[in-house]
Amino acid sequence: MLGLLLLGVLLAHSLRCFEIGALHRLDAALYDARVRWFAQAPVDSSIVIVDIDERSLAELGRWPWSRARLADLVERMFSDYGALLVGLDLILAEADESSGLPVLEALARGPLRQNAAFRSVVDDLRPLLDNDARLAEVLRRHPVVLGFHLSSGVAATTSGALPPALPIGAAELARAAGLTDWPGYGGNLPVLQRAAAGGGFLGAPVDPDGVVRRGWLLAQHAGQVHGALPLVIAHLLLGGPALRLHFTEPLPWLSASPSLVAIELSSSRGSRLIEVDRQGTVLLPFRRVADGFRHHSAADVAAARLPADALRGRIVLLGGSAAGLLDQRVTPVNEALPGVEVHANLLAGLLAGKLPHAPAWATLVEAAVLSLLALILLPLLPRLSPPAAVGLTLVLVLVLAVLNLLAWATADLVLPAAASLCLLTLLLALQLFFGSFIESRARRRLAVLFGQYVPPELVDEMSRDPERYDMRGRNAELTVLFADVRGFTTIAEQMPAGELAAMMNEYLSAMTDVIRAHRGTLDKYVGDAIVAFWGAPVADPLHARHAVAAALTMQAALPALNQRLAMRGWPVLRIGIGINSGTMVVGDMGSRHRRAYTVLGDAVNLAARLQGLSTHYDAGVIIGEATRQELGDWPCRELDRVAVRGRAARVTIHEPLAG
Repeated sequence: MLGLLLLGVLLAHSLRCFEIGALHRLDAALYDARVRWFAQAPVDSSIVIVDIDERSLAELGRWPWSRARLADLVERMFSDYGALLVGLDLILAEADESSGLPVLEALARGPLRQNAAFRSVVDDLRPLLDNDARLAEVLRRHPVVLGFHLSSGVAATTSGALPPALPIGAAELARAAGLTDWPGYGGNLPVLQRAAAGGGFLGAPVDPDGVVRRGWLLAQHAGQVHGALPLVIAHLLLGGPALRLHFTEPLPWLSASPSLVAIELSSSRGSRLIEVDRQGTVLLPFRRVADGFRHHSAADVAAARLPADALRGRIVLLGGSAAGLLDQRVTPVNEALPGVEVHANLLAGLLAGKLPHAPAWATLVEAAVLSLLALILLPLLPRLSPPAAVGLTLVLVLVLAVLNLLAWATADLVLPAAASLCLLTLLLALQLFFGSFIESRARRRLAVLFGQYVPPELVDEMSRDPERYDMRGRNAELTVLFADVRGFTTIAEQMPAGELAAMMNEYLSAMTDVIRAHRGTLDKYVGDAIVAFWGAPVADPLHARHAVAAALTMQAALPALNQRLAMRGWPVLRIGIGINSGTMVVGDMGSRHRRAYTVLGDAVNLAARLQGLSTHYDAGVIIGEATRQELGDWPCRELDRVAVRGRAARVTIHEPLAG
């Protein structure tokens, strides 16, 4: 029942009826491990990062740099190094005042407005001092994509100019309700944005644990759809193809509206399908940090220190890794990855058409896997021993892991595994817990039933399969032993009652220890007599040999026992033992007032008669013919053929010898 309840909870989670935060965190940790194991290498050499690093700030001055410096830097990338396209992981929102032109213009409009010569000089200097116009001119001549940011909440203000929205049809736009709608934005100066080849928004969604695993491709603002910087760059590089959105019909338990599943870029050179989730995000295809994108310091570009072909024909992303620029992200491969490198990873995946993705039907796959695992484990686990249950669970975990990793490695599929691993682990834990509880209860039950009759090691053996053992009467081939102290009546008449009781307690304890050591079941004490049997409740194919061995050991233990008794002034004890084998009734027998686990039958009565004959033949142990046959090659001495009360035919009796 608990297993079915657990399955129901996990199925509800996998089908998004509700969500379990711990499973999401586990899936995220498993995803991070796969990213680190399968991080792509080698680096995509078509993408190069020009890095505003600490050395650049030291050589070129603190940030922000003047637009004149940026214009020279971008111009050099194209004119001197032959870059194919440049994307700026920067937002140029404020007008440049570094040249002093705004001060001169303020004077020309103010205190010196009557000075025609001054105003003329300002007009002549304006083209040289207008750094924004200078950068805009560079942007017009070359393919450069600018960045901007989107905002929401209390930070949702608007400033600067937005680039043109993506060319998406009105019908598709109406269905894109799942895209995040951003009310605010921070754009570039209008003169710069108009001159650029395009613009894409920056930033990436951060998971609740602070890790960046996904990247936005699309976002909404004011009813229009804008693309992320990597998507806009890829769109331009592919020749500005038509852009279409693909949707799936809603599933009742998942959503009530169509879900965005893919973006299609179509051009004369073919089409490319980019699978996304309903928020327009994709999983980032991280490269290994050691095999990351080629970086060149912006200072080396500005000083023309790079090899001539360092940027030729390549896509250049200009961004900062300097700590003071505060543009670093926690990712599965690096706890401080520059934001420009995040964009580079996404751009490389878009251009290669190779992005990890979690398809919408992954939830159905997860539910199917959960159901299959439950179908296998729920009926099997209760029937298996703990080691076998652990082994089966480990095999299923291994199969699940291999299939999951194969889906990632061969098809870039990200399939959830946390719920399945949770089901496997918890079902095993429940089985081990309840198995241990049931086993403990069975041990207690067997100990209560048989603990006073059989040694603890036999109780342990019985507890491995407790259902096989009960106390109901049954016929069985057993061997029974009767042991009696010779001359006990005379001894009892000569000893005080307290000392007699103490002596018998020591004698019975010593003999019972021997019986238990030889896997015997203690039946009862009858005064000074001991009755024991072999072969029940635990089956023993060597019951006769074990009984005879116990009898001989009892006789061998008497000298040491008598020495201890003599030290206390007690008499020497001698015992006679009779043993017989045959079919007997064994079980819990007695009255409603008192019952005992004992044996009955003619074979039992014969053993008692044989014990009585041991005195007449002065033999320590006498066994019947049936026991002799069970002993095989055990050395024995035939004593006689005797008439036994209750039997018409004579009985052959033997004395076993020490082997």
